[in-house]
Amino acid sequence: MPIAVDIDVMLARRKMSVGELADRVGITPANLAVLKNGRAKAVRFATLAALCEVLECQPGDLLRWEDEDASGE
Repeated sequence: MPIAVDIDVMLARRKMSVGELADRVGITPANLAVLKNGRAKAVRFATLAALCEVLECQPGDLLRWEDEDASGE
């Protein structure tokens, strides 16, 4: 998938666990794991906003686009 999710990076920077983030955002740890591991098909803006608020970051700190064609060359 060309969208990479960097929630792990922000968790490490904030010294926060997945469980704590899930509690503070208001989603289940299982749903957060799906998002963080890049298996989610979509993310609600409300969830993205809550993640940014708790992690004190911008959406671009959590999501980035990767060129799929460049990785295969």
